[in-house]
Amino acid sequence: MERVVSDQNGITWTCIQAFTGLSDQAENKDAAQVKGEEDAYWVVCTPSGGAQSVRLKLPGDWESACSDEALLQEIEQQSQ
Repeated sequence: MERVVSDQNGITWTCIQAFTGLSDQAENKDAAQVKGEEDAYWVVCTPSGGAQSVRLKLPGDWESACSDEALLQEIEQQSQ
């Protein structure tokens, strides 16, 4: 699943869990999991404009549990 959020600068960010789209769902989830941390996964957020993509470490239920504001805050912190 992907999430799309827009920041105050008008940049639209598309966020998707790393390795989504590979053949084996269980293998994808394992590959995206942060090593040594339970229920933490890598999520890649790609901007619509000239900003650089960022990689975020988020909880397993990030698609539903993280608000747009929380997601944008994480993106801003990793963009600096």
